[in-house]
Amino acid sequence: MRKLVIAGVSVLAIAIAGAGALVLLSPSAPERDLTLTADAGHGDYLIRLGGCVACHTDVARQGAYLAGGAPIESPYGRFVAPNITSDPQYGIGDWTLAEFSRAMTRGERPEGGHYYPALPYEFYASLTDQDVVDLYAALTNVPPVAQASGENDLGFPFSMRFGLGAWKAAFFSPETFVADPGRSEAWNRGAYIVNGPAHCGACHSPRSVVGAVDPSGPLSGGIGPDITPQALAQMGYDREWMIEVLMGGVTPGFDVPGGDMALVISESTVHWTETDLDAVAAYLLDED
Repeated sequence: MRKLVIAGVSVLAIAIAGAGALVLLSPSAPERDLTLTADAGHGDYLIRLGGCVACHTDVARQGAYLAGGAPIESPYGRFVAPNITSDPQYGIGDWTLAEFSRAMTRGERPEGGHYYPALPYEFYASLTDQDVVDLYAALTNVPPVAQASGENDLGFPFSMRFGLGAWKAAFFSPETFVADPGRSEAWNRGAYIVNGPAHCGACHSPRSVVGAVDPSGPLSGGIGPDITPQALAQMGYDREWMIEVLMGGVTPGFDVPGGDMALVISESTVHWTETDLDAVAAYLLDED
């Protein structure tokens, strides 16, 4: 997860150089229905499904829940995942639902401007309106932690946000998830999770020289390994093995995932329901 930043922010030098008239632009995005009744309990589950804890909690140092992640070092400087507790000063306690929705699905900051693509809004853009509403409700219930998570420390020109508008205009197309009517309910649920909240492609897909996810080879390997159906079959995976690994077990080669994937497993996938685990396995292996 942390290495995602290294790949994702490589876009900035080129984006800054070509900003021009695109500086303040954001791609058009679907209108959101934020009047839905929130289910904070389901939102708590989405916190785990979306990998929020792995980045926004300093697990290694036993930091407070969602109060800010450990520094993430990259060739462009240091990023720090922010405090997303309900604290109004240091967290997101004073955000409106509309501001939260725009941040998650459009990469727009409440105070104006754009977020770095280290926040995987490329993937969160596909979240359903209900999931956005539920996630916001859950986060507003997280106990406030009056603690600054620290500031990004990026070298010039990466410290300048104005080029992000150009990058988003060129490479970011916010679209909600559309189910494939020709596939099973499980396959479609897995597609939604993998390509949306779990944002697996952020680490497991190749990126172009400007850091945009390459749409021609989704999940075919990037920072993380190739997890296309063909690659997984060659490694000996079936649905049972896939679920075994995501639940914290061993791989078909009797190895244990390490590094960033170990953190994803311990703080995210082990908390998923059996139904969602099976759905993700079905999608990754392309089985109905």
